[in-house]
Amino acid sequence: MPERDLLSLWEEVYLLSIWELKDEAYGVAIKKLVSRKTRRILSYGGLYFMLAQLVKKGLAVKTEGEPSPQRGGRRKYYYTLTDKGKKALRTSFEFQRSLWRDVKEPVFD
Repeated sequence: MPERDLLSLWEEVYLLSIWELKDEAYGVAIKKLVSRKTRRILSYGGLYFMLAQLVKKGLAVKTEGEPSPQRGGRRKYYYTLTDKGKKALRTSFEFQRSLWRDVKEPVFD
């Protein structure tokens, strides 16, 4: 991602959620956190589509966890940020901060 390319709002929310969840960033946990942050009900289809896009863009990686008896032998898939994803999130944060730098108190009439 070239430095001047900015993340979409949804990419930013998902990457931030993965970053916040650290070692517990798997589908259901990400869905719950993104839903809480955005106050929206997310579908699993939308969740996994966005996660696949982040992986495809090289912003996150998906790793397979161990099978769990509590999950009927199924595995969880965990997501972590790549260096590119961390850089993109940092760039997005800095851009947002620069947008508001000169605003003393936002008043929207």
